Amino acid sequence: MQQVRSAVSAFYHPDPEHVAYNRRGFWVAAIVELIGLLIFVGLFNLAFDRVGAGLDGLPLIILGLLMSVVPAALWLLFFYRMDRLEPEPKEKLFGVFLLGALVAAALTEPILEGFFAIDEWLYTSLATQLVGGILLVGFLQEGTVYLVVRYGIYGNPEFDERVDGVIYAVCAGLGLATVLNFNYVLEHGGVDLGIGSVRMVVTALAHASFAGVLGYFLGQARFEKTPPLYLPAGLALAAVLNGVFFLLEERVTDAGLTVNPWNGLLLATVVAVVTLAAVFWLVERANEETLRVAAQQRRQQMAPERASVATSAPPREAAETAPGEAETATALEAAAEEPPEESSSSQGEDTAETPADQDPEQKGGA
Repeated sequence: MQQVRSAVSAFYHPDPEHVAYNRRGFWVAAIVELIGLLIFVGLFNLAFDRVGAGLDGLPLIILGLLMSVVPAALWLLFFYRMDRLEPEPKEKLFGVFLLGALVAAALTEPILEGFFAIDEWLYTSLATQLVGGILLVGFLQEGTVYLVVRYGIYGNPEFDERVDGVIYAVCAGLGLATVLNFNYVLEHGGVDLGIGSVRMVVTALAHASFAGVLGYFLGQARFEKTPPLYLPAGLALAAVLNGVFFLLEERVTDAGLTVNPWNGLLLATVVAVVTLAAVFWLVERANEETLRVAAQQRRQQMAPERASVATSAPPREAAETAPGEAETATALEAAAEEPPEESSSSQGEDTAETPADQDPEQKGGA
């Protein structure tokens, strides 16, 4: 993708040579990646659960850190497949992913844990956790995604489709989720490999989906005239989803991962999956709009060619005209060039010639 949109243009001008067709095999690849996530969870719940119980200290922490990267990578591949019209360069996606992780580790988490000290007061009541989860956790984390996309890739020529907003925001969200899973492992001195694997998969999916919602708003604002509050509304929606998920997921942590933590985790999974479905619908909608605009642009590009064909058509028709039609046309042109005679003399001549014209044989006999 090398098309550059004017900075002052508010309209979308896709390259019709690149966006005319959908990539095939999306569903096959998506199913394979989802199966990979299920295998990942199944292995740590069935095969490696006892291994995790036997590990301690640094080996368990290293294993948990690896567990935090694998779900992010698999979800990244899944969302990458959603960009079916023209995939983004992998180095750009990885760069946004890495930038999201760095900003989250250097700014977002230190602000939440250090400056606001949420561990000291946020979990005192359900209402406090919900409100704080939205206004602090939600807005700061989704604000991280916004900053990374807006100032990291938004003005890049590669950002030339509506769906690119979703894809790049998902990368930033997965970078954030990787840091969250990393901190989760460190705070617990390792992780219960069974439920920990599920929690990391769901966390990565949730933050990718919330970021995808925000990314849709970013993509629309990039190529359409939008109201002033359009982007703030998208950020607020993503923050609310994030806060609700935070409430449900952190109740799992409060349960100590030993007292039936699955109930809260299942509810958090429902929120993540529903949001994923919404993101998928938004991506399909953005792809359809891309194809529609590209088709319209192609018709506009072909209009001058059709006009030139229509202009050159009459000479070819004249060259193919029959000889009789050509003589008739010449006679009409000659008659149009002759000067008109006086009406009185012409009337007299017509009167004098009328008998001869009516009976030429009688004139010859005389």
